[in-house]
Amino acid sequence: MKTPYLLYSDGKGNIFEDQTLYATGRSGWDALPIPNEDWIPLPSGGSLYELPGRKGIGIDVETGQMRLCEKGWAVAAFLPPAHTGFYLAAYESTPEAPTLPLFCYTAAGWHQDQFWVPAIRIEPDIRQDCDGYDDKKIKTGAESLLNAYPHNRLVKHLMENCCQTYNCPAARNFSLGRWECPIPVSPACNANCIGCISLQPDEEPIVSTQDRLQFKPTPEEIVEFAVPHLESAAYPIISFGQGCEGEPLLMWETIRASILEIRKHTTKGSININTNGSNPDAVRALCKAGLNSIRVSTNSARKNIYTAYYRPNNYQFEDIIESLKVVSSFGGWTSINYFVFPGMTDSIEEVEALRRLIRDTNLKMIQWRNFNIDPDWYLGKIGVTETGEAIGVKNMQQLLREEFPGLQFGYFNPPIERIKGNFKHDFAH
Repeated sequence: MKTPYLLYSDGKGNIFEDQTLYATGRSGWDALPIPNEDWIPLPSGGSLYELPGRKGIGIDVETGQMRLCEKGWAVAAFLPPAHTGFYLAAYESTPEAPTLPLFCYTAAGWHQDQFWVPAIRIEPDIRQDCDGYDDKKIKTGAESLLNAYPHNRLVKHLMENCCQTYNCPAARNFSLGRWECPIPVSPACNANCIGCISLQPDEEPIVSTQDRLQFKPTPEEIVEFAVPHLESAAYPIISFGQGCEGEPLLMWETIRASILEIRKHTTKGSININTNGSNPDAVRALCKAGLNSIRVSTNSARKNIYTAYYRPNNYQFEDIIESLKVVSSFGGWTSINYFVFPGMTDSIEEVEALRRLIRDTNLKMIQWRNFNIDPDWYLGKIGVTETGEAIGVKNMQQLLREEFPGLQFGYFNPPIERIKGNFKHDFAH
């Protein structure tokens, strides 16, 4: 494997390789050479983006020196679900460069007639692989759900907005009657995340990627479709806490009532919550009702970095740690939804903090999620000018595997069958 060539865009939707420059990657604020063994072909479902107002940084093929590509704008890759990037795209911004929308910006290159990215498939589960979706079946499934639940506002929201407008993978799976079914419940939030995907202040230069839920579902609306899904789907999960809502723990009474009623009708499947973990007492109440697993989202295991990004109202970083401990105390499954920012996530200080978090909470799983945010905008917003020494995302993962052999790596919430031990089987076929 030779190092791939740098990519650039002509500003008209065309991408070219620059055969005078090798591609580099970004870690923190720095451009670096990428080890050849870290490159994989761009996975199916991946995309390429032009980065307007930004010049790519490459390594001169002849001199070995780093320099800018002056032929066009820089290019980055979007990685499909189940993949985690090791390096960001490396570029230098011009003064007029616009803020980038809320996607991930992984390094990319061209070699032997294909695109390459420095990344790993971190998760064997195929539940969101793009070639597993048949648009005709999804349309039919969505229509049949809307007909089956004509008065259910939540089914209407999930099918008309999430599934058919935004192509949400979880909602599409629900339309197909399989695997993880999303259940958004909260129109409000108690954090003000800089990169919020469902609500952005008018003064910000970016827009949210989807509109937030506008109503409070009732337990009856939830139970009506959750029970049949748990009863009939393969490897079924229902998940409270979705990208189209605020913080589900603000609606914990509704969730608790729903869980209690659901479990009167079926013992099948897994009940999960995706949350910021801000209310440990609410989490305790949900565990008592029958919650099986929790996924707490965080950009960092360090309080100062977390707080600068989440800007929490009426809770603090210690609460999210306590919520994980609560679920562990009930024997439940604990994950963190860990936003990976190469150079920050793998900094020595962050790795030490994460090791402490894993030990303190008896964490079961890390979901290595690519951080969907403009890198310069993010670092500027949280006030980070120095990211410190980094060991590399790949090395970090290896060190954690060695120190915590029981800790699982992935990208999705595991179903109950997998929680009970079957982690190696590619179960979602």
